[in-house]
Amino acid sequence: MEEIYKPIWVSIIGNVLLAVLKLIVGFLYSSIALISDGVHSLSDVVTSLIGYAGIKISSKPPDKSHPFGHSRFEPLVAFLIGEALIVVAYEIGRDSLMRLLHGETIEVNGLMLGVTVVSILAKELMFRYSVHIGRKLNSQILIADAYHHRSDVLSSVAVLIGLGAQKLGFQHGDSLAGLVVSVFLVKVALEIILENVGYLTGKAPSFEVCEEIKRRALSVPNVLGVHDLRAHYVGSKLHVELHVEVPPELSLKEAHDISEEVKRRIEEIPDVEVAFVHVDIKGVTE
Repeated sequence: MEEIYKPIWVSIIGNVLLAVLKLIVGFLYSSIALISDGVHSLSDVVTSLIGYAGIKISSKPPDKSHPFGHSRFEPLVAFLIGEALIVVAYEIGRDSLMRLLHGETIEVNGLMLGVTVVSILAKELMFRYSVHIGRKLNSQILIADAYHHRSDVLSSVAVLIGLGAQKLGFQHGDSLAGLVVSVFLVKVALEIILENVGYLTGKAPSFEVCEEIKRRALSVPNVLGVHDLRAHYVGSKLHVELHVEVPPELSLKEAHDISEEVKRRIEEIPDVEVAFVHVDIKGVTE
């Protein structure tokens, strides 16, 4: 199995087990906090499956309909994951608020607290694994999925505090914990959405990345200058276009070899997928 798919399968299997555990205990003891946390984990299964499909599609080679590849599908899927989180947050927040308004309370026991602790530990491990592989492979889907796990950790901590408070005598700890879960979900969802809107709309890279592109181009012998640098994200990868200036006495083959070396060095930058290099003769062409 390719490395990029392993965190997805860990996420799917782990979330199925956690969702079943939390939902069973939640329904047994009528805990809105555990039920909402279980639904949250179940939604992770759906978004992980979407993520798996997104990685499959985005890794397809270029074809006639997508001559520059399918990499934009990855941030598109990550964007949809963020949208799904907004819907889940609304449902959880609404149910929690209704329980608060109707004054419904429950009895909290050790099993409920134990399930929540297990969820926190498991989701934190899943977060660390997914974000490590996501950053290593520069996969926005894996990073989005990882922060989905982190939102689960934070929401489960809120559930643990709410259930603990209710066990100690605070009547509405369970319902308030459900509201806190929905707030965490909205925050994470907005972060994922805003990040991937940039990738979908072809945002420019940072100043530091642009300077690194220029530095690598100028490091090639006989490159006298660089101008008209343009770079934008196509999905999570950069497409770069630039002009390099070379001495007028060079042969056509020598100028071509320089452009190929500039292209090679720029494409060694992890974020860069492809570089288009135009050769200008110093003092003759622009």
